Amino acid sequence: MTQRMPASTRGWIVTSAAVGINLILGALYAWGVIGKALVVQWHWTKTEAALPFTVSTASFALMMIFAGRWQDKMGPRLVAMVGGVMFGLALCASAYAGTPVLMLLTFGVVGGIGIGLCYSATTPPAIKWFPSAKKGLITGIVVSGVGLAAVYVSPLTQVLLERTSIPTTFMSLGLGATLLICIFSQFLTNPPAGYVAVAAGAPAAAAAKPLTARRDVDWNEMLRGAQFYQLWLMFILAASAGLMIIAHVAIIAKEQARWEWGFVPVAMLAIFNTIGRVVSGYLSDRIGRTRTMVLAFALQALNMFAFASYTSPALLVFGSAFTGLCYGTVFTLMPAATADFYGVRNLGVNYGLVFTAFGVAGVLGPLLGGRIRDVAGSYTMSYTISACMLLLAAVLAFVIRPPEDKVGPGR
Repeated sequence: MTQRMPASTRGWIVTSAAVGINLILGALYAWGVIGKALVVQWHWTKTEAALPFTVSTASFALMMIFAGRWQDKMGPRLVAMVGGVMFGLALCASAYAGTPVLMLLTFGVVGGIGIGLCYSATTPPAIKWFPSAKKGLITGIVVSGVGLAAVYVSPLTQVLLERTSIPTTFMSLGLGATLLICIFSQFLTNPPAGYVAVAAGAPAAAAAKPLTARRDVDWNEMLRGAQFYQLWLMFILAASAGLMIIAHVAIIAKEQARWEWGFVPVAMLAIFNTIGRVVSGYLSDRIGRTRTMVLAFALQALNMFAFASYTSPALLVFGSAFTGLCYGTVFTLMPAATADFYGVRNLGVNYGLVFTAFGVAGVLGPLLGGRIRDVAGSYTMSYTISACMLLLAAVLAFVIRPPEDKVGPGR
């Protein structure tokens, strides 16, 4: 029997726990600081320093397919716990990885799998506790944790690297991640069967008719529609620029702005990454997901065209912050759009498949920046290529339409 009731305190507890887990997973985005240390202290090439981050994002994205299905079947608590242990152990094992190959296996493969397991168990249970009118906002709040993490992880990592060593830094981060994720995961749970949340104070008539009615679509049917491939390609095109800047911003600060405090633009990017996730969720609930995508992607393209001119610390901070603001929208709008198009019952596996695009972007963006820098001596061409990709993403967002079986408010 369907239960219609206001979103409960339990929903906010689940949301808070999900944010907490994502705050820990955001250690991935401190790689810009660690990568710089590997170049300076261990004399790795810039490409070698970028590869563990690249492999981790690819592994993370691939794991989301399987993790999302397990989360749909077994619930978020167990999946998040297993992922937390794997992620923490991967960081600890990276303390003993003295070569690029070993770091690819520890931080890259195992760490990425752990992140994928945890991340798959955060957004789906949270949005199931709230009405459709808040789907974008709740998604934005949950995924904001990943962006906000670098605000504290980057300075913390910088301090650890200065006071100890690269191995000790990995070990400290790994032990802390294992403990905290295991604690937060205990509060993750799906609503009871038949639960349908409605806005507090909504009249009975509104409760009887959800804001947006749609049929829950499984992954087989989703893959037969053109919208999935449009979302997937948009994700790649839009995320690559942000991932390139995240992976290289500390080095860009040193070479382009002659600034040694590379952790500052990393932190600013993270702060505005967080703001972008929440603001885009709120905005998309009001003007539509795809309209918000067009706006964010077009603005990011303009920023990338101008990025080579950010040659002072102040300008680089501005460019990094603006990058974060627009990049963060991808991680709110894509899961919310997936839920809009295909329903929430199978959101774990459905968004897991969409999220494989992040793995492609995680390979493309950082390697694009690293390879062009190693060959050409600067990042300028990579900025221009990224801007063109973002313009194409904006065009795709403008022309995409929801599946025909979706009813309710349009774009």
